[in-house]
Amino acid sequence: MSSGPGADSAPAPTTHDTAPGDRAGGSRKSSMFGSLRIRNYRLFFLGQVVSNIGTWMQRIAQDWLVLSLTGSATAVGVTTALQFLPMLLFGLYGGVLVDRLPKRRALLFTQSAMALTGIALAALTLTGHVEVWHVYVAAFAVGLATVVDNPARQSFVSEMVGPAQLQNAVSLNSANFQSARLVGPAVAGLMITGVGTGWAFLANGLSFIAPIAGLLLMRARELHVVERAPRGKGQLREGLHYVAGRPDLIWTIVLVGFIGTFGFNFPVYLSAFADDVFHAGAGSYSLFNTLMAVGSLMGALLAARRGTARMRVMIAAAVAFGAMEIVAAGAPSLWLFALFMVPIGMFGMTVNVTANTTVQMGTDPAMRGRVMALYMMVFMGGSPIGAPIAGWVTDAYGVRAGLAAGGVISAVAAVTIGLVLARVGNLRMSVGWNHGHPRVRFVPRESEGEREPGERELAPAS
Repeated sequence: MSSGPGADSAPAPTTHDTAPGDRAGGSRKSSMFGSLRIRNYRLFFLGQVVSNIGTWMQRIAQDWLVLSLTGSATAVGVTTALQFLPMLLFGLYGGVLVDRLPKRRALLFTQSAMALTGIALAALTLTGHVEVWHVYVAAFAVGLATVVDNPARQSFVSEMVGPAQLQNAVSLNSANFQSARLVGPAVAGLMITGVGTGWAFLANGLSFIAPIAGLLLMRARELHVVERAPRGKGQLREGLHYVAGRPDLIWTIVLVGFIGTFGFNFPVYLSAFADDVFHAGAGSYSLFNTLMAVGSLMGALLAARRGTARMRVMIAAAVAFGAMEIVAAGAPSLWLFALFMVPIGMFGMTVNVTANTTVQMGTDPAMRGRVMALYMMVFMGGSPIGAPIAGWVTDAYGVRAGLAAGGVISAVAAVTIGLVLARVGNLRMSVGWNHGHPRVRFVPRESEGEREPGERELAPAS
């Protein structure tokens, strides 16, 4: 974790296996659930288990309610757009606020606001007075709360666990969310069918009691103290300049932007494969999403096991993610295509977790709210831009071409950014042999005579 005046320069590599953005610590592995030994984080994690399930329940219930009220898929899209719009418009300002405010207090406010939104929507639905504009307002209100909640939640993790357990905690957060993705929609389906959408909204509203209680029960003296940014003019511009001067941060964010915009348009691709290619209906669409969630959960747990964030892992996972999409695009059968969802989910989650940890650990604590707001805005804001492009390519050239194009863009972006970071860090890619196995790594540039026997330089000299 960088701090002080030296934080504006990218950290230099410390070992031959360290690419720009890697951190000291080598290949040391940690316990898969090591961060749960920390009481404050354990309370946070358990609260999120309950809340994330409620969030997925509300997503399903919200879409179903809008569709029931209007019969329009466009109205469902408008609801989703309204929920993401505040992050696109105000996300960076939310980061400025998070850097100024105590993060635990900010989270108590945002979690309470989202709880009240769910309860209000439940009351309107259960009394039979709900109209579609009520759902629009509720979605926009949740989006406004997310503007502060997202960067606050992301940056508060480091205050709970410190730098040693940061990747483990970020990975477990992702595993938590993916587990809820498996449970929440199933519970929502049963509840909507059995008692109605209003009760699903109420369950989500009440689910926020768990994270709020966890935040209140935390021991403030056990948090890692972070100096808050004072109020002042130009703090948004200061945050952007900070990121612009850090190649390890800006190129990580750019990579996440490319993959989020062009590679993660699965609602477009998977529904089209289920309906147009395999003619199998909604059941197959659900199967594709479930298997991808399983792969994502595996990726998050493996990242938790690694214990350190390494740039080369992120680049390799991004290349593998793009390659898997290209191969899956040509899958001849439904079951083969479905099986590809597992590695696609796993590699995609590896990219997300490693990028998130790299950005958090490489950022000055006083800047973390603004940097994470930019990260989340790029990551979450890519879908509204990429989805229409993916839809147009799919309509014009077919879904196989659309998915393959997303994979090609993701893989090319990963390779390009990997080479850029290697050049920034004065590194070169080398191929050699280690105990009879091929070994690819980034190493510092050196004279030809100093290379290991059998090692070959692949990157051009500066």
